[in-house]
Amino acid sequence: RYPRVAGYSHHVYLEGYELPILTNGPMDPAPSPDGRTVALSHRGWLWLLDLGTGEARRITSSGGMDSRPAWSPDGRQLAFLRDDTRNISIVLLDLASGRERVLVAEPALDLDPAFSPDGRVLYYSSGAAGDLDLWGIELASGQKTRITEQRGIELRPLPHPDGRRLVYLSKTGGVDEVRVRDLLEGSERVLLTGRILSQLRPALSPDGRTLAFNWPGEDHWELRLVDVEVPGSSIRLTRYLGQPLAPQWSADGATIYFSEADREQRMVLKRIAAVGGEVEEVAVRRWNWGAPTGRVRVRTRLAGRSEPVPARLHIRDAGGHPAIPDSGQSRFDGQNGLVYFFSPGEIELELPAGEVEVSAVHGLTTPVRSVRQRLRAGETRTLEIELSPVWDPRSAGWYAGDHHFHLNYGGQYRLEPEDLLPILRGEGMDVATPLVANLHDRFGEQGFWGWKTEGEPPLIEFGQEVRSHFLGHVMLMGIEQLFWPWIWGPGYQVYGADDRTNAQALQHARRQNGMGIYVHPVSRPDPFAQETPPIPLELIPDAVLGDMDGIELVCLWSDELGTAEVWYRILNLGIPVVPTAGTDAMTDFFRTMALGTTRVYVRPEGEFNHQNYLAGLKAGRSFATNGPLLDFRLAGSEPGAVVQPGQAPWTLELYSAVPVERVEILVNGQVAWSGEGLRQPGRKSLTGTLTLPAGGWVAARAVGGETTRWPAMDSYAFGHTSPLWIGRIGSTDPTAERAAAGDLLRALQIAEQRLIAGYGGAEIPNLRARFQQARQELERRAGS
Repeated sequence: RYPRVAGYSHHVYLEGYELPILTNGPMDPAPSPDGRTVALSHRGWLWLLDLGTGEARRITSSGGMDSRPAWSPDGRQLAFLRDDTRNISIVLLDLASGRERVLVAEPALDLDPAFSPDGRVLYYSSGAAGDLDLWGIELASGQKTRITEQRGIELRPLPHPDGRRLVYLSKTGGVDEVRVRDLLEGSERVLLTGRILSQLRPALSPDGRTLAFNWPGEDHWELRLVDVEVPGSSIRLTRYLGQPLAPQWSADGATIYFSEADREQRMVLKRIAAVGGEVEEVAVRRWNWGAPTGRVRVRTRLAGRSEPVPARLHIRDAGGHPAIPDSGQSRFDGQNGLVYFFSPGEIELELPAGEVEVSAVHGLTTPVRSVRQRLRAGETRTLEIELSPVWDPRSAGWYAGDHHFHLNYGGQYRLEPEDLLPILRGEGMDVATPLVANLHDRFGEQGFWGWKTEGEPPLIEFGQEVRSHFLGHVMLMGIEQLFWPWIWGPGYQVYGADDRTNAQALQHARRQNGMGIYVHPVSRPDPFAQETPPIPLELIPDAVLGDMDGIELVCLWSDELGTAEVWYRILNLGIPVVPTAGTDAMTDFFRTMALGTTRVYVRPEGEFNHQNYLAGLKAGRSFATNGPLLDFRLAGSEPGAVVQPGQAPWTLELYSAVPVERVEILVNGQVAWSGEGLRQPGRKSLTGTLTLPAGGWVAARAVGGETTRWPAMDSYAFGHTSPLWIGRIGSTDPTAERAAAGDLLRALQIAEQRLIAGYGGAEIPNLRARFQQARQELERRAGS
């Protein structure tokens, strides 16, 4: 959604780690030069906290989200960021008059303002030249000067009091560093280095001698200090706290302020003496909005029912500013540009008086419903929103699962598994599989392994994402024992030349009656048209040799049509790989999609529990979707079943809360029937007859246009059923089989060349043997 930063492969991480967030509670603390107040961000506006009285007074009131204030040396101005949900600019606020001036507004990201010691220059980070570099702007003339030009992103400029040096954060994609740059000579030296230092925000002491910084451990972060002139080793200022964020020094250098979320995901302002000791909470006794406010109570329910239903909400005031609740984490939907949060069915918020707009959905089944009301000062107004589902899958025996997301992955919060329940209930989810995964060389969340829920949905059980980056990511679900190592292959330490196959991880899951699945496999819509097909290197051998149970067909990180093209060819070889779905959301991010906005619906046999659900998923009694819901029958049978060749009637009930461009029936990967979808949310009944060949498979899919809207969060609507097999599971059509084998063989040959080059001469007989076996099998099937 935001301007592209050149050379950064995963913008989800860039936006999740480096861009500011909107929170309830004090964030981005900036102590004033006179030591009397702290500027901070709260609810997306700037406030001044009087340390004597404990009152915080609001000083901005725009529709944008304001954050990261920085004081001028004379204490008369604040520079800060304003986020309009498409770009971020730097604004200068005169505190005496309240006048604002947009100082930097490039058609690129602009971040992290900081005044020079003499107040004449404002340093900042900007993507104006492609990637994020450090710049300076002379406040008197407006002249801009680019300071850094190296590859990667440079952030968080910290001017040294000597006026000559600049401390800053550098991230090159492999190694993150804190550096010191001589502005006259251009020379640099490194103070700190590490991998995926996602929330690192260093702070320089007023005398320039000491750097305070937050540093990650396996699961928690801590505050540390390092000497700027003789960095050597650092010392720990605090024990592990949880997630200390945005440290800042007081003007006298005696205290370090920071923010940290509590168990209700409310940010709390804290401080600690620079020499160590106990952490003290800095209480905000009163929030002074500087304008009349009222309260809105929102109740959500489903049509025909009186009891409240949990829901996803977006609320904004008359100025277009997003409103958030007093507790609970809020998030930002980057596809639609909306701040959202979850209500248990009834929730109350404080807002400025004026018109209020509330939008609500419950999962993928309800079209978005918006209500506008005028809020008077001092009143509490109740808004009741009735949501009308286009279908009730659960009553028809279908249960929804999101099988790929992460609870904590370097974001701004430290979440517990119980924190998933309000989200899953608001999205109408039945099953969820949070995955433990590495953050480069950190293997977190092992303490949650084995945590699960039983009984009524939503059912939660942890799985594992195994990341041999070079070979492709796989997820293991339904397992009791972790696979080790979690990582290996080129780019990793210790196991960088390890001759290990992904098949070993997939087989590890099968031995425990679990499933091994390739996740977010294809990022482009036509992988076989590419000179170098964007397919995970080992996916084809693992599919051809029968070790792959599923493929993540629908995922917000990958392209559904491109993934489908690979899946179709696997099916055309008669290999029954089932489709799954997962958001790959980082739940502890502010900027992330909602869990369940890609999901798979499964029809289990018998009572609903983990075991029967997993059996239904393995059997292919399912459909995967990011919006359209498909109830497909062929000759009276559902996906996962076997039908006979010849004439076969079919029916398809299409339900969708978002528009769908077209509906298609596929036979062996080719469109056998196509029709118009839904121009508006609703239901459509379709029927027809197919002439089935002697072997192969049949499935239905729905595909939308290039735009989306709530409740969806993907780039286009997509739903796809599992296949029905013709004659027997694993049957094939000879022509389709030969063509599929030829396409996969060409992709395999390119993958094998990349494999050999990537391992750089290392002995990898196991990997090479696996590719050879797959090549021989494909050559046999292709008739070559």
